[in-house]
Amino acid sequence: MLRWIVSILVNALLLIVIAGYFDSGILPGLGSVYIEGFGAAIVASIILSLLNILVKPFLIILTLPVTVLTLGLFLFVINAITLMMTSSFMGDSFNIDGFGTAIWMAVILSIFHLLIQKGIVEPLAKKS
Repeated sequence: MLRWIVSILVNALLLIVIAGYFDSGILPGLGSVYIEGFGAAIVASIILSLLNILVKPFLIILTLPVTVLTLGLFLFVINAITLMMTSSFMGDSFNIDGFGTAIWMAVILSIFHLLIQKGIVEPLAKKS
């Protein structure tokens, strides 16, 4: 349970950071991402977590041939779909400009998750 709560908080923080990058002009031409605040980020993170548990496995099974043909790169599209679904559930408090922006956001989110996993979580797990 504690691991899930930490994951929700990390996801919320990442959503805010990524939205800041999209809206600051550091990533020009990629669209915009708006998130109302940390509370909205936590709710979005919870919704995204539930979608990853309930919907994502079905999407992976349905698109398995395409995912195999693209050597797994189609998983970014599936992640973008779950991000767009989260955005639609959140209404005006979390908004992604378009599907292309959602794909870029999924790629950046995956990179940050990889860096956090390899740089923080695994070294801490080895110490305990």
